[in-house]
Amino acid sequence: MIPEGYVEKIYAGFLGMNVGIRLGAPVEPPVWTDQRIEQIYGDITGYVKDYKNFAADDDANGPVFFIRALYDDAKDRELQAEDVGKAWLNYAREGIGMFWWGGEGVSTEHTSYMNLKRGIQAPRSGSVEVNGLVAAEQIGGQIFIDTWGLLFPSQIDKAADYAEKAASVSHDRNGLYGARFMAACIAKAFEENVTVDQLIEAGLNTIPNDSTYAQVVRAVQDFHKQQPNDFRACRSYLEEEWGYDKYTGVCHIIPNAGVCILALLYGAGDFSRTVEIATMCGWDTDCNAGNVGTIVGVLAGINNIPQHYRKPINDFIVTSSVSGYLNILDIPTFSKEVALLGYRLAKEEPQQELQQAVKNGEVYFDFNLPGATHGFRTDTTKLILQASDKVGYESSGSLEVVFDRMVEGEKGKIFYKSFYRREDFNDERYKPTFAPQANSGQQVSAKIFLDKWEGEDIILTPYVRETYSKKEIALVPVTLKNQEWNTIEFTIPETDGAIIDEVGFLIESPSPLVNRALGCLYLDEFRIYGQAHYKIDFSKQYEEFKCITPFSHNRGEWTLQGGWLKGRSEDESSSYSGNYYSEDLTLEVTLKPLRGQSHMLLARAQGIQRHYLVGFDGQDQVSVIKNDFGHTRLKTVSFEWKPHMVYLFKLIVKGSQITLWINDKEVLTVEDSSFKYGMFGFGHLEQAETEFASVTIQEHASE
Repeated sequence: MIPEGYVEKIYAGFLGMNVGIRLGAPVEPPVWTDQRIEQIYGDITGYVKDYKNFAADDDANGPVFFIRALYDDAKDRELQAEDVGKAWLNYAREGIGMFWWGGEGVSTEHTSYMNLKRGIQAPRSGSVEVNGLVAAEQIGGQIFIDTWGLLFPSQIDKAADYAEKAASVSHDRNGLYGARFMAACIAKAFEENVTVDQLIEAGLNTIPNDSTYAQVVRAVQDFHKQQPNDFRACRSYLEEEWGYDKYTGVCHIIPNAGVCILALLYGAGDFSRTVEIATMCGWDTDCNAGNVGTIVGVLAGINNIPQHYRKPINDFIVTSSVSGYLNILDIPTFSKEVALLGYRLAKEEPQQELQQAVKNGEVYFDFNLPGATHGFRTDTTKLILQASDKVGYESSGSLEVVFDRMVEGEKGKIFYKSFYRREDFNDERYKPTFAPQANSGQQVSAKIFLDKWEGEDIILTPYVRETYSKKEIALVPVTLKNQEWNTIEFTIPETDGAIIDEVGFLIESPSPLVNRALGCLYLDEFRIYGQAHYKIDFSKQYEEFKCITPFSHNRGEWTLQGGWLKGRSEDESSSYSGNYYSEDLTLEVTLKPLRGQSHMLLARAQGIQRHYLVGFDGQDQVSVIKNDFGHTRLKTVSFEWKPHMVYLFKLIVKGSQITLWINDKEVLTVEDSSFKYGMFGFGHLEQAETEFASVTIQEHASE
């Protein structure tokens, strides 16, 4: 039975997880012992490091992408470990992003991924028999499972079972017990008036009583009963009895499980204190604070996560899958997606409002979750952004924008960032890559209510910004009507091959000093939608995060050379961009084969292991190939082509029909309905070298 307030609880849990990750990340390296953390930061009561934007983290990547097994494979049946193994192979770029690629035999995840690549399916891919006991019991068993707990509110055993299946891709024994324990705690936290002790007992009831994991949990419980007011004393006890010197490997689960229980008990249900204690204890700080952040986020609720922790996150994280479009993650929207999955698994019908709030392939914000900002930003102190639960277009929520004594000549902007560059981050954690969520030709709409207290008219001008020149392209100004909901609509203009990274509104007023503009705007029902029609000019792109904007690459070497994108492969490689949910489109690309026999476009790519490849496939032939965890040639025709010649490819994908034109001549057509949507890109199936240029994407309305 899905509980009342389910979506809000998921929001609190997922936001709590990301607060914990962000809090713990700066002191994660082993050199940051608990003593050094105390020496430098004392009693932590807030973030110890400011970030422009927090880059991707494995502790968030796993919970976001491994549950996609429920979309891709386990759609109408029980989840199997093999389904999650497929999600690993489909969304993780080999050797970069997603998780720590520390080397086979060192990183458990790296080792297990290579097992999967070699055909060793889950759960054997993560087993003790294949990887050894030390690798199988590293911390990854419990750090990727938070969303499995969120999917099964109050279903303790079900949450634990699914978490175990997911963790078995890479872990075994105590690694699996940690997954079961954490997921069970999260599921239990949805219940009314539950205590921390009851959470812990729920977790213990899902794992063997004689396991080392259960033993460390009981040991910390016993110590807490004896010394309930000194968490540092308990941390010293863990160091002596359960420390890293006794549990080897890079980051073993048992010492960190002890820290998680310590933080839960000494935090006593208080969100802030729990994640702070987990961070001050050292060891794997972002993992531990993230796990307990999810548990206590659900337990305490969204209103008990303080603003000094919420505001810097601003409802937004980035991830580092192969899909740059999915890597820009809006926390309220993702929380609703998880809720819809939860309803599906419970075989219950979600409320219509929830169903309408998730629009795959669109940016859509309704601001109806408490405190939700959906990542909106401003560039000036003249505009103050905060969530409102008092004014809304069709619900009680909106984004409140206070304009503070603006006078003629002053201008500020509120905007959504639809694309990110390396300069937007302090570091390169887990190498996120991005595809734009707003493109030329799409529509933007919003409802804006004006509550003006003083001053002259408020003028709002829609705009977009492109990343190459940083130019803001302003559209037609609108004078807002006071005390009314104003409907704002515009079409995103052409940017001549540059990528758009901001979509928003310029705000100004002709008010004089003696009558300065003061009041509020309320923004609601913000939406970016419709068919895109845009270009990618490689002379206006950049090499960042080991990729070429706006693409994510899997294997191969990809560089920019004189306005061309050059892809060089020693074997199979691929490159992806575009809206993950794009259906019908025309893709035009100038292509120059330089070396080898495989030079192809990708269409409807739902990941590394699910897409179509279309193009040169052997000497003097062209093929359409379906990749669905293995390649099937759907059709091959003769076509004479030569290296170093330039060809204009036009690939039309409409419904179940795939048609390729080369140099304005139709070359082949094939029917296949395996993939109904996905990204576009480029690929090689063997050793090859190709240059690509002048990319044009025209999306079409589906029939």
